[in-house]
Amino acid sequence: MIKLLTIVGARPQIIKAAALSRAIESEFSKTIEEKILHTGQHYDSNMSDVFFSELSIPQPHFNLNVGSGSHGRQTAQMISGIEEVLLSEKFDALVVYGDTNSTLAGAVAASKLHVPVVHIEAGLRSFNMAMPEELNRIVCDQLSSLLFAPTQTAVLNLQQEGFFSSKAKFPDGNLRKVYHSGDIMQDNSLYFAEVAEARSNILHDLKLKDKKFILATIHRDNNTDNPERLNRIIEAFLELATYAPIVLPLHPRTKKILPDNLSREGYEKLTNHGNIKIIPPASFFEIIVLEKHADLIITDSGGVQKEAYFFKKPCIILRPETEWLEIVEQGAGIIADADTKKIIESYHLLQDASIDFAPVFGDGRAANFILNKTLETLQ
Repeated sequence: MIKLLTIVGARPQIIKAAALSRAIESEFSKTIEEKILHTGQHYDSNMSDVFFSELSIPQPHFNLNVGSGSHGRQTAQMISGIEEVLLSEKFDALVVYGDTNSTLAGAVAASKLHVPVVHIEAGLRSFNMAMPEELNRIVCDQLSSLLFAPTQTAVLNLQQEGFFSSKAKFPDGNLRKVYHSGDIMQDNSLYFAEVAEARSNILHDLKLKDKKFILATIHRDNNTDNPERLNRIIEAFLELATYAPIVLPLHPRTKKILPDNLSREGYEKLTNHGNIKIIPPASFFEIIVLEKHADLIITDSGGVQKEAYFFKKPCIILRPETEWLEIVEQGAGIIADADTKKIIESYHLLQDASIDFAPVFGDGRAANFILNKTLETLQ
């Protein structure tokens, strides 16, 4: 029996953890024990706690309740809290997801204590060193002994950075190992697709018709906190709302700063527009239903980009780059950044596009693959 400590702190990580916890319970319960540590990076209940009950994940065994703060302060508090937990019990490995401050903190704390780090979603690169997420994922990869890359592009990134020829030896005597696992979010999308339809009434509540609306999400600081970029994006939304209703779930923080960062005219048009539905953050099941039934998705979220692809929806990317190059290469997504004209042009291009949606993110059994390889290494 091996014991894993899983670190989560943000909504996407909680969702990803559901796939691993589900696989442990159903197929690995005799060989793997998992404990979950929630850093509290997202402290709003609708952005965090609700997902544990909604996705049937065991409640966290440890909660640091760190909350918001500067990157340095938040990460430091997490490192200290995770270190205390690792010293209080013996764990065979620590599992981290993605690229948040919780990911970085977990990798630093565990590696200092010689606990092997398992990084799920390893090898992703935007090559934009201004992104905090890029810094987190690069450092985490370097500290990890088991790296599970979701796509061939991620594997290639690690190969080009020397991971396959690395002579780095970890305290347990193992060399670093890299695997192409497929994407663990594909597991969840396939598993929860039908459940979501039964549990959510959001289409009825918002009076939406199948494939007759646009789903838009915006949350990245460089979009929401930059008035020039935010105004250009909202200007595009106002134009696109003449073609179809737009559903816009907003994080409480984003909604709060809109009056300050939008022009007065832009703010009034947005909040009074009859074809733009501003709603609170959607639950996991609600967002799945919205993604499944949207005609098109506009987002600056890496996770939503993938989910759009899983549900065969074209996607406009509100960033200057993406880690998910496969989406763009398949013609299923267009990088429009915060360019009003390009966002509108991309909408029309994708309306007329014929997209194959090849299975580039795996077969929906990434969690099983990850757990089998972890067992092989640690037993």
